[in-house]
Amino acid sequence: MSQSSSLVRAPVDFVGHDVAALASHMQHCAQAKGRWFTTRHHLQRVRSVAAGRIVTIACVAALIGISVSNLA
Repeated sequence: MSQSSSLVRAPVDFVGHDVAALASHMQHCAQAKGRWFTTRHHLQRVRSVAAGRIVTIACVAALIGISVSNLA
């Protein structure tokens, strides 16, 4: 039996694509590590913690502001 040409699949180069993607990722990481890398890292962590608690942080800031204004 012969197969029709429509059923024959073209070879796909998964490994070559993965290697290119990994090389691109490694290059991006190398460029990202500048002298401000540590500062950006810490700010990103603070932002991720604060994003889930934005209402709580706003209420605490308001209470601190009211407390400071009552002391003056």
